[in-house]
Amino acid sequence: MVDKESKIPSHRLARIGQFASLATRIGGNVVAEGTKQWLAGNRPHAKDLLLTPANLSRVADQLAHLRGAAMKVGQMLSMDSGDLLSPELAEVLARLRSDANPMLAKQLDKSLVEGLGTDWKRHFLSFNFKPVASASIGQVHKAYTDDGDQVAVKVQYPGIRNSIDSDIDNVATLLNLVGVIPKDIDFTALLEQAKLQLHAEANYQLESQYLNQYKQYLATNSHFIVPRVFPAMTSETVLTMDFVEGDKIESLANAPQHLRDNVMHRLFELFFAELFEFKLVQTDPNFANYLYNHQQEKIVLLDFGATRVYSDTISEGYRLAFRAAIENDTQGIEQALRQIGFFSQTIVEKQKLAIIDLVTLACEPMGIDQTYDFGVSDLANKIRQRGSALSFQENYWHTPPIDAIFLHRKIAGLYLLAARVKAKINIHSLVIKHLY
Repeated sequence: MVDKESKIPSHRLARIGQFASLATRIGGNVVAEGTKQWLAGNRPHAKDLLLTPANLSRVADQLAHLRGAAMKVGQMLSMDSGDLLSPELAEVLARLRSDANPMLAKQLDKSLVEGLGTDWKRHFLSFNFKPVASASIGQVHKAYTDDGDQVAVKVQYPGIRNSIDSDIDNVATLLNLVGVIPKDIDFTALLEQAKLQLHAEANYQLESQYLNQYKQYLATNSHFIVPRVFPAMTSETVLTMDFVEGDKIESLANAPQHLRDNVMHRLFELFFAELFEFKLVQTDPNFANYLYNHQQEKIVLLDFGATRVYSDTISEGYRLAFRAAIENDTQGIEQALRQIGFFSQTIVEKQKLAIIDLVTLACEPMGIDQTYDFGVSDLANKIRQRGSALSFQENYWHTPPIDAIFLHRKIAGLYLLAARVKAKINIHSLVIKHLY
């Protein structure tokens, strides 16, 4: 459900000003709350004053209003398995996975002119100015081409690409201010990689290339629908593709058990093919990237902006890691993680072993050669709790490689979806064919 239109700040200085205004309001709230508690005889910690529901709500609301990288970073952090965030902020940021307010009609027209030219309307028989979906980087409109094809037109918000670097820096500063990121973690390299990833996501021409690659890879696969791209109506900021009908994937929670199991079976099967065969992984775990078309009995794949290319070295590293986890080979897991890029920084032995234990836990469904019931498993919650406990240990500053972070988010997202629809799947049978 798309809400009321709102103007998106498109100039870098305007966006920086909004971050500064938010920081000032949070600071004022801290002083007021601190004074109130001091007068009541309490001696609160600074972090407790920062992590109030009012302050956390302000952070989430501001990221949602700014859209773009600001909102995307919030989404990325909220989907993380607790590796970085306090539970308080993770809960509030979860709202960022919902639809954002759409842009004003005037901004929409300007974006279409910039993307397709002043005569952009000539491409369409009709164009519905009310979006059918609205998210962090762009919004989607339904239209018909002159040939009568029903299409989905994804239009990027104005100023998003130019604000990525400053937005990410400002979000990092803001999260540090609110006190939810451990002070001794060095996020510089991670933030630079996040910037590169978001610049790639903001290039719709690149996304169209990935979409075409998936369409080619899955050409003979009867379980998926990949929309067709319309190149004449696509640019770096506008992406036009087939409009494909389907129900939200999580709505399958009410479907027969065999259907739920089959859909998740196919999604995990696809993931292992992405990692070990295509070496091209759509890493965004958002449920909105999948639909289910009951008429054709197929899964619809949407949004390839977060697609990442994985090297042979990393793909092979995960093959070795999964195999070692299944064989309970702790030394093998450590060697595989090093190949992937873990432990390149100084890390104490106890924390290294905790990371290996976390990987072993995450691979639990792979090690059982029988149906794994995600509906009764609390695996996602256990991974989140252990990840949080590890991240907030004193002097812990290990930062996983960015490729691993995106891949782990995808795995966690599939686990969450499997739990949501209460699927029962033999993951072992799906992964084992890739490991030996």
